Amino acid sequence: AGTLALVLLGAVATGACGLAARLLVGPALRDGALPTLHGPARSRRSVQPFVHGAVLAAVVAFGLPRDPLALNTGERLQAPSPAHPFGTDALGRDLLARIAHGAFDTLLLALAISAAALCAGVLLGLLPRLSGPLVDTVNAVPAALAALLVTAVAGSGTTTPALAVTAVAWAPLAAHTSALLAQERATLHLTATRSLGASRRHLLRRHLLPAVLPPVTRHALLRLPGIALTLASLGFLGLGAQPPSPEWGALLAENQPYAERAPWTVLAPAAVLALLGALAVTAAGGVRRPGRQRRNHGSEAPPVAPPAAPAKELAETR
Repeated sequence: AGTLALVLLGAVATGACGLAARLLVGPALRDGALPTLHGPARSRRSVQPFVHGAVLAAVVAFGLPRDPLALNTGERLQAPSPAHPFGTDALGRDLLARIAHGAFDTLLLALAISAAALCAGVLLGLLPRLSGPLVDTVNAVPAALAALLVTAVAGSGTTTPALAVTAVAWAPLAAHTSALLAQERATLHLTATRSLGASRRHLLRRHLLPAVLPPVTRHALLRLPGIALTLASLGFLGLGAQPPSPEWGALLAENQPYAERAPWTVLAPAAVLALLGALAVTAAGGVRRPGRQRRNHGSEAPPVAPPAAPAKELAETR
């Protein structure tokens, strides 16, 4: 009962915040006076995402040939060395191998969930009148609570965290899409385009989607490390993959008792999660914002009125 009350309270708070935002920007929405999301395209490119991606790929590439399940109790809790670059755990298993093989359970799953959440969020965000109440409710449900509900229905396993996180990950993206859509619809250039007789399909394809997709894609990329961390936390709580799975959350859970004696056992998976977060943030910064459309679409460009004749010429013609 207490959990349901908290969920209802969160839904009410979300709805109240949305109502307050609508009251604040309501006049601008009605008058079509909001600035457009289109802007000058930025040509600045950074090498940081390539560096972070290369380091992460190197960790996975060097660890894949190793056996993540090979036991050697004679080398338990060994410090990092040339033979074991990330050290060993309490059973003598190579941490580099376990982190590399666990990338498929955590990293690829987080990417798949982010892609699914992006698609669902954009599609439902384009229909704010239908999805608005559902978005407000789902936004109030934390992933841990969703995981408990899924576990009660389907049991614990590798699919439990994925289903739980997917069930709630789309809602912030849908809310973001709806907000950007309302802002772009209330711009002067879109009002002028509608007055020229542009169809809804034309507005969606040529104006709304190009303005909404880049910021929402950046948002999805920024949420990628959070999704990976949520998957890891659910594994840490025992709601995900079970030992001896090398999932990153399970690695943190099984090595947590040895954090003081052998800190590298928890620092290694934590560092990889931090590297994933840095990669997502720098990659999100590289997503270009929509540039201003050029008038090179032939008949689709709005007609331009001829310049007015000077007053002196008008007087002479009279």
